[in-house]
Amino acid sequence: MGKPEKRELEVVRSTRITPHMHRVTLGGEGLAGFPADQESAYIKLIFPRGEEESPLMRTYTIRHQRATEIDVDFVLHEHMGPASGWAASARPGDRILVGGPGAKKLIQPQADWFLLAGDMTALPAISVNLAALPDDARGHAVIEIADPADKQPLVHPDNLQVHWIINPRPDPTGTPLLDKVQGLPWLDGQPAVWAACEFGSMRALRRWLKQTHEVPRSHLYVSSYWKIGQTEDGHKLAKRQDAMAEPAG
Repeated sequence: MGKPEKRELEVVRSTRITPHMHRVTLGGEGLAGFPADQESAYIKLIFPRGEEESPLMRTYTIRHQRATEIDVDFVLHEHMGPASGWAASARPGDRILVGGPGAKKLIQPQADWFLLAGDMTALPAISVNLAALPDDARGHAVIEIADPADKQPLVHPDNLQVHWIINPRPDPTGTPLLDKVQGLPWLDGQPAVWAACEFGSMRALRRWLKQTHEVPRSHLYVSSYWKIGQTEDGHKLAKRQDAMAEPAG
């Protein structure tokens, strides 16, 4: 498989959807030939630097896709990085170099019930996952947000309950997300688990899931999307080191 295609896309709209989430709609001629059905897939936003420096690349999820547009949602932290800062000030007509799309990471659909968990960085992917579940699906989704006003209306099965955790100051222990998940009833039958969040929260959830519940690898996806105090490059290094240290199985 070759490298993901790079294309220059144009900002069509730039919208603050909640206090800490900003949506940029991308389109233009550069979107021609972009594959269909890519909601929840990732793309790379590419920010050029000096001639002797490699471009900065930041990874984001496709939230919505239409025939001529894609929506990308950005979490606005107190200290914004290159991508969120760009998004917050983006205006129609601005252009950005984009690589991808990359692979979609969807929850295993063949299960008796479903558990999804994540923070605001995973909210776009969780939203797509929830909407794709069958109407009779049951289970729980736990989403950590910074402010009550960051709640979003989500399409989800009637028997799947959405739990919002308000936590304006994420910490490396990942306690709020883990505590809520631990407090939920573990339903009968085979679960499918999908979780994505900050690095510390990911490790806490993964440890609890492995120690307490034997979820087969075919039905378990646990990943970190960012790490407190680290750039994306620093987070990638931490993920590689964690993967090497984590026992298989």
